Amino acid sequence: MTTDPAEDGLPPRLSRLTFHGPLSEARAGRLVGRLAATRPRRILDIGCGWGELLLRVLEAVPEARGVGVDVNVEDLARGRLNAGARGLAGRVEFVEESAVATERGPADLVLCLGASQALSTAERPTAEALRELRRLVADGGRVLLGEGFWERTPTADELSGMWPGARVDDHYGLGALLDLSVAAGFRPEWTETASPEEWEAFESAYQADLEVWLAAHPEHPLAAATRERLDRHRAQWMSYRGVLGLAYLTLVPVAGASHTPDAD
Repeated sequence: MTTDPAEDGLPPRLSRLTFHGPLSEARAGRLVGRLAATRPRRILDIGCGWGELLLRVLEAVPEARGVGVDVNVEDLARGRLNAGARGLAGRVEFVEESAVATERGPADLVLCLGASQALSTAERPTAEALRELRRLVADGGRVLLGEGFWERTPTADELSGMWPGARVDDHYGLGALLDLSVAAGFRPEWTETASPEEWEAFESAYQADLEVWLAAHPEHPLAAATRERLDRHRAQWMSYRGVLGLAYLTLVPVAGASHTPDAD
């Protein structure tokens, strides 16, 4: 398939998503207000996608400049297009590169929303990603981490229906996630979690463009593969629905803190 879905006769990719995650407008507004109040001058967005939250913080802090790092060229192109349309192109850069061992810090604000895997090659990346985030944020700054956690321990049947190879130790509980953040050299300023309504809006919008297209084009040459992909993802969602949560942690770096080694 080409990088442009329209060339295959498919609808635009993820056009109904404002944020690439379970994040409502109301929560985003509160997050932006809280982060903008710290007046960051340098903002780094790890695994930025199209960087919607990054752009909103830049709009709220006119003196700030930002860099978004990702490896998805489609998402980066969408971010650049949005930045240009909102008059932010001169204050933000969207860069196609890996964030592993990145030297783009320190920044006053580091965003990492559902992208801790971008900072580590470990099979279970959370602990290493937190240590990397502490390295990348300046003293007095903030990290906004969006990280998955188990609302409860999943059953074997639930795990078998999730992503391939899903395991109980793929995620921590919320308390353990906060403990890891403290061990990495942070204090949690604010802890909040995505609501069921945010999850449903995200998962529905994630599939909606293709679902509507498929209903209208059941005999298209790409219909069978598209149907299989949509049905597989919906079944996975039904397996982790109510089990997998997403925490939004606003983390304050402890000045001069050394990183506590963590056996992951």
